[in-house]
Amino acid sequence: MGNEAKAASTEAPAATTEAGAEVAADTVDTAQRAADAALAEAAAEAEFEALAPAPRAEIGVIGGSGLYSFLDDVTEVTVTTPYGTPSDSLFIGEVAGRRVAFLPRHGRGHHLPPHRINYRANLWALRAAGVRQVLGPCAVGGLLPEYGPGTLLVPDQLLDRTKARVQTYFDGEPLPDGTVPNVVHTTFADPYCPIGRKVALAAAHGRDWAAVDGGTLVVVEGPRFSTRAESRFHAAMGGAVVGMTGHPEAVLARELGLCYTSLTLVTDLDAGAETGEGVSHTEVLRVFGENLGRLREVLFDAIAALPENGSRSCLCTQVHEGWDLGIELP
Repeated sequence: MGNEAKAASTEAPAATTEAGAEVAADTVDTAQRAADAALAEAAAEAEFEALAPAPRAEIGVIGGSGLYSFLDDVTEVTVTTPYGTPSDSLFIGEVAGRRVAFLPRHGRGHHLPPHRINYRANLWALRAAGVRQVLGPCAVGGLLPEYGPGTLLVPDQLLDRTKARVQTYFDGEPLPDGTVPNVVHTTFADPYCPIGRKVALAAAHGRDWAAVDGGTLVVVEGPRFSTRAESRFHAAMGGAVVGMTGHPEAVLARELGLCYTSLTLVTDLDAGAETGEGVSHTEVLRVFGENLGRLREVLFDAIAALPENGSRSCLCTQVHEGWDLGIELP
């Protein structure tokens, strides 16, 4: 009996160990099945989101976050393009019953100087999101004494004085998918949409802001401001205002068949049109901030009054009619 009891006591720990191992194995198996189920659910959700259509817009506004940050129900959409990364995500919301895509031109943190903005990616991203009409507000300097700070001018002409910006989609460079754009010479005699200009001017008038109808926007490379000699030269060449971002936005929009309207807010008198120390960045930001609310009201009224995309009949929509572009537009 003693030997049998001793044998039983010897076998008991082994049996206990085996039972514990089985429990541990069951626990690990259960945890693994739960992890696999979670991964499968996440994969299915990702697949559904990939198949679901991205939010669309009909009108684009290229400007700072102050133009949209207070809107309700804004959706941030990341867009990839064959030309690289846009300045930022698109922020899509609703204004006056219209779906609008806001794109911070300099990035949401204003970290991109004018000469480093990927203008091609910006305009391509907007069109890919469904945009067919673009409003491009920007801060400018006045080249004439009568165009002082607070002046709103809707230009009808553009003078390109930039030096190193890619300003066409038709440069003969192959795209990542292997397609190559053909040589295309785009009509650009009148760089801005005539319908968009009328709408913008009417919107400003409705807000008791006597906007200047027409004038030449001179676009310089930046990021520095002009010398007095350059400023006087630009004025002598017929310029009304001078900025750093209006080109190549306008021509790229035209190449994509988009209606593009510029609204320029004068924040300072340019160096050659004043005496004193010249333009300062601090003063530009101050004046722009003081007028941001008014500008936003005008923009939103213009958005409401722009024609439906399907009813556009201006030259902007016909610029490449009959041409083989060699690439497919989004």
